[in-house]
Amino acid sequence: MSHSPTAGRPARRSADFPFAPRRLPFFYGWIVLAAGTFGVIMSVPGQTVGVSVFTDHLLSAVGISRVALSLTYMAGTITSALLLPLAGRLYDRLGARLLAPLAALFLGCGLLLLSWADRVRDTLSGLFAFLPTAAASFTVMAFCFFLIRFCGQGTLTLVSRNMVMKWFDRRRGLANAFLGVFMSLGFSASPLLLNALIRGSSWRGAWRLLAVILMGGFTVFALLLFRDNPHDCGLVPDGGPAPVRAGRGFKARFAGGAPPEMELREARRTLSFWAFTLVLTVFGFYLSAMTFHVVSLFASAGMNKETAVSIFLPASLVAVLLNFGGSWLSDYIRLKYLLALMAAGLLLSQIACAFLAPGLFFWLLIAGNGISTGMFGILSAVTWPRFYGTRHLGAISGFAIGCLVAGSAVGPYLFSQVFALTGSYRGAALACAAVTLLLLAAAFRADSPAERARTAAAAAEGAGS
Repeated sequence: MSHSPTAGRPARRSADFPFAPRRLPFFYGWIVLAAGTFGVIMSVPGQTVGVSVFTDHLLSAVGISRVALSLTYMAGTITSALLLPLAGRLYDRLGARLLAPLAALFLGCGLLLLSWADRVRDTLSGLFAFLPTAAASFTVMAFCFFLIRFCGQGTLTLVSRNMVMKWFDRRRGLANAFLGVFMSLGFSASPLLLNALIRGSSWRGAWRLLAVILMGGFTVFALLLFRDNPHDCGLVPDGGPAPVRAGRGFKARFAGGAPPEMELREARRTLSFWAFTLVLTVFGFYLSAMTFHVVSLFASAGMNKETAVSIFLPASLVAVLLNFGGSWLSDYIRLKYLLALMAAGLLLSQIACAFLAPGLFFWLLIAGNGISTGMFGILSAVTWPRFYGTRHLGAISGFAIGCLVAGSAVGPYLFSQVFALTGSYRGAALACAAVTLLLLAAAFRADSPAERARTAAAAAEGAGS
């Protein structure tokens, strides 16, 4: 481990092209915040919210069942999750300015392939006569889904968010608050915008237009405005050191100590890493499963489809408010308390899911989803640079996000299997609740490595005296 790997580093010449950020009359981090937020929004075509709008069009074009399409989506997503740690290590080596355009280029390629999925399937069947049409369809769709999930949901999101986190230190929570709010607004509006694109041309035309925007427009945008970290530009995080101010409680920011620059293998030896990673993974597993089966879940509780889909708007409002307030609060308190709140929200949602009925449990489900989603937006971004530094941020966050993505891929399938065996989702929800309860207890011990080192040193000093 080492500390402050970039302190005193001179500006890189490549970071000054085509302009030098340090010569601007304001802190360039605010441009990075806007650019990184836009980068996350541009990942929508690779997110579930972006793919779902095209699902029915793919079913009719490729001629496979919904179950088969779901399996190809799961296969592509799991493969993406397995390779995300590699994307994280590439980010640590190449930086945001190179990797973001590469991710956008391949995401665009994936969208182009999807727009011709039936024709690519026919070509593959023609080249390999022994390959059944169903197998060719599965192969093409799984590869396309892997490409857009790995490049969009995985790499482009990881790079854009991590870049923002590197440019801020004491204002990291505030920066994440703005990123989270605009990301939520962008994701919420995307189905309407994508539907408008489809109506304006066709589903194939919509994907091709998005590919052109990504490959032509966004790649140039990222090359011009993305900068991996302030030290390469001759700047420092936040634009300068914190002013010296007296104060107690919330008048002074939380002094957690300088984070050690840990490698992934060192981070994985800490309790805190696994406490945060596993809570995020259970969140992905459960929320994706509950969302995927929400209509069936509500039907088994005697409620209709309109009631089922009505939970998302109020839950989103709760999430946005908590994300903004919690992001600001994260600059002042230990993150383990926000982790405990996230686990408590998950537990609330899982119990409500298990005993869903009109009235109290309906509202508890909304509250639990809103709380856990709001905290997820904070902890998935802020935790890793505060706890483990920024030198290996890509590798560490890539591993954690890979676990999350794998959980989100497997969750819907396992929930469906429990329902097929028992006729209810209760057993799956209660199993998730049992795991979450254990993680809630572990959350209160998930201090940062810097805090643990300081506590151990104080204890050793006390024992010595």
